[in-house]
Amino acid sequence: MAGDESVLNTQPQQQLNESDQSEEQLNESDQFDDADDVHIEVILQENGSATFTVDYRFENTSSEDWETLRDDVEENPDSYAVAELSDWNEILEKGENETDREMELSDASVATDTSSTPRDMGHVQVSFTWSAFAHVELNRMEVGGALAGFTLVDDTTLQLFWPDEYVVRDVEPTPENPPDESVLWDGDGTEFSDGQPWLVLIENGESAADETGDDVGPETPWLAVAGALGLLGIGAAVGWWLKRDNEPTGPASETPGGSSPTQATAPEGTQRPPPELLSNEERVLELLERRGGRIKQQEVVSELQWTEAKTSQVVGNLREADEIDVFRIGRENVLALPEEE
Repeated sequence: MAGDESVLNTQPQQQLNESDQSEEQLNESDQFDDADDVHIEVILQENGSATFTVDYRFENTSSEDWETLRDDVEENPDSYAVAELSDWNEILEKGENETDREMELSDASVATDTSSTPRDMGHVQVSFTWSAFAHVELNRMEVGGALAGFTLVDDTTLQLFWPDEYVVRDVEPTPENPPDESVLWDGDGTEFSDGQPWLVLIENGESAADETGDDVGPETPWLAVAGALGLLGIGAAVGWWLKRDNEPTGPASETPGGSSPTQATAPEGTQRPPPELLSNEERVLELLERRGGRIKQQEVVSELQWTEAKTSQVVGNLREADEIDVFRIGRENVLALPEEE
């Protein structure tokens, strides 16, 4: 943007007298209703907080109406900040009820500006910080519950940005743009239903091995374990043959019931191999079998002590191979073994 800009950091709820606040809020809110369009930009932080910038855009910056509004905003920034935060605090309260998280709006600021591309526009921008806006757990960030009371109306766009370390895992509804660096919804063509908007981000800090589903790094020590087990097996076999050669042959050397030593140890060969000798996909399938054929994806993360990214990759591989079915119950991914026809 280019043009004169006035930025005023405020602490609105402390600086306005409560007796004057309600009337001033109404006046300022009415003037914002005349905006030609509104763009809401949300920048997510790694700790779950978010920086909001609500950009009210007015065409025809040469008009007397725009000049009057601009001057009034610059002279009374506290009033406009309070009016805006009052509206958003109503949304915040519904978000707290939906998520059971304590939230707060703070660090409000108001700015006026003008731009000439692609057309002459006047801007009134109100910015603030929303704490605990997203739910962060390990390397997973979930966004949406805080906006349970938000309605995306016509002539309004909502755009969410996230830290570079994260990638989109799930998003509802379908955004206007490919979710590479942000997601954008336009109120002219999008209506949020219950549980929307919904965005799940996964930290993209995994090694290439995790992305392919193979644990080249963390699993490397198990190669040594597997080798040691192999050597132990060879040693045991050699010892058994030496012992067999030293024992007398004939009926006396047979085990009870006529079974040979090899037959007596055969059942051990039918046992499941240790987890370290299974592939990632086999470990998930085995866990599903032990759980009766159905399990939440988050339980796989906890049970196998994997990262969200690794679990999602392995589950994706199994799903593509038609080894499992994946469906949603509420906001939980549930894995299930396919039903036999």
